[in-house]
Amino acid sequence: MKYSYPIDESWSTDEIVDIVNFLAQVEKAYEKGVYRQDLILSYQRFKEIVPSKSEEKLLDKAFEKNSGYSIYRVIKKAREIEGNEKIKMS
Repeated sequence: MKYSYPIDESWSTDEIVDIVNFLAQVEKAYEKGVYRQDLILSYQRFKEIVPSKSEEKLLDKAFEKNSGYSIYRVIKKAREIEGNEKIKMS
């Protein structure tokens, strides 16, 4: 990983840790695969910290620009499948 995560300085340390955990799950979905349930749980926490859809889109755009990984596409795929299947983005 040779890029930085989009971090809001107003977030608490715990919130930053939870956001980084979620973004790591998104990375993992592209690199190795991630279980749907793990991703959904970290996304739910992400949405507690970033409830605004517009702020989520800005973070997604910044993250995708830096990493090439899309939060939107990973979550969309997670919503399309059932159970706790492994999600692997291509």
